[in-house]
Amino acid sequence: MVDSIVNTLGAGSGIDLTSLVNDLVNAQFNAKTQSIQRQSQTISAQISGAATVKSSVTDFAAGLKSLATGGLLSTTPTSSNTSIVKASALPGAKLSGLSATLEVRQLAQAQSVATAAVADRTTAIGTGTLTLTFGSGSVGGGSFVAGSAAPIDIPVVAGASSLESIAASINAANAGVTASIITDSSGARLALKSKTGADQAFTLTATEDVGAPGLAALAITSSASGALFGTVAQDAIVAVDGIPLSRSSNSISDLVDGVKLDLVSESVGTKVALGTNVPTEQLRSSVNDLVAAFNDLQRVVKSQSDATNGALFNDSATRQLQQSLRRFTQTELATPTTAGAPRNLSDIGVSTNRDGSLSVNADRLTAAITDFPDAVEALFFNGTGATGGGIAAAFQAIADQATSTTTGLGASESRYAKRQASLDEALEKANADKEVVRTRLTRQFAGADARVSAYKSTQSFLTQQFAPKTNN
Repeated sequence: MVDSIVNTLGAGSGIDLTSLVNDLVNAQFNAKTQSIQRQSQTISAQISGAATVKSSVTDFAAGLKSLATGGLLSTTPTSSNTSIVKASALPGAKLSGLSATLEVRQLAQAQSVATAAVADRTTAIGTGTLTLTFGSGSVGGGSFVAGSAAPIDIPVVAGASSLESIAASINAANAGVTASIITDSSGARLALKSKTGADQAFTLTATEDVGAPGLAALAITSSASGALFGTVAQDAIVAVDGIPLSRSSNSISDLVDGVKLDLVSESVGTKVALGTNVPTEQLRSSVNDLVAAFNDLQRVVKSQSDATNGALFNDSATRQLQQSLRRFTQTELATPTTAGAPRNLSDIGVSTNRDGSLSVNADRLTAAITDFPDAVEALFFNGTGATGGGIAAAFQAIADQATSTTTGLGASESRYAKRQASLDEALEKANADKEVVRTRLTRQFAGADARVSAYKSTQSFLTQQFAPKTNN
């Protein structure tokens, strides 16, 4: 209806009433809609700015976490012969001054043995009970001595008495041995292997059910017929600075403070030196990389909070983040006990410039690494807490505050999103009101145009009626 009116609007008066209506409507609403649109653009920039700063903060925090957990900034133990023994640092180890001599005289072993052969791994053998007894000594050599632990019974029942089923039952019992099946020219054998250590030797005896014999063929004792004995259970023997010590495993974490030893081979008479490798260059380059990454973050924050064109100039969470970044070099990252040892980044030559960026005094950094390597490493320790837990934990506390959905940029994003939704509704309403006014004016001018057309028609009629007539 309105469209048909618009199409004929001005036909009677000759005036471009469509343009007139549009001009009147725009004059009434343009200021309002443009104001809403400007506010919406500002809010969109704030939403984008908050997301950008949040992303930069979380990326920097993640980078520091990787630095703290990567293991490249910690003093590591070294072995002069890794074909005999390998050395690695335990978490939180302090290895300054580590020096020891090792001699691997014997490797730890598990007992391994295979039972007498049976013809078919899937054929029922017999039912009853198999009993594992742990102790020490050589079962095959006749020197086995049972330990104090209670024997472990493994029931063998009808329907689950084949070699395969018995192996599965032993493994399911978690009794301290692993069972598998091996095959040779004599048939299938039940192979059993214990954990390493001198006290992991074992025997396997059978109690057969009446009327269902056969389990006794799987016995592992000194008198067992057909059994094949492999390695004997024994401890590792390592001499530390000439003192022989035994352990049940070839992976040892309680022999040298802060060091995990992995024994590779025994070599009686061969001395292996343990020492340390201080990551001097890694520490120096990591501090410089840290400062560069921090300055990138600072540039992002500064750009978004710029007083002239920063979208987050009036954002309280961004101001709080700026203050935290300025204090970062003074934040206590470790609590050394040595006098003069560094506690924060400032102590190793990292300073905050007037514009908020960081810079490194190379001489102070070198001196700190040289004089207090353990303390400098401790600054990068992977701990917890806003202070004293290392650089990653300290900055994570800043990141958590900066991205908080209660007081940080997360809360700002929520506030901006609500404002954006309100502006969208206001713009939608303004556009709707604009169309209502356009329709009303169109109808009003259409009526006036119709009346003008009628007046013109009457004028034309009267003109014709009263015009002088010409006589022939």
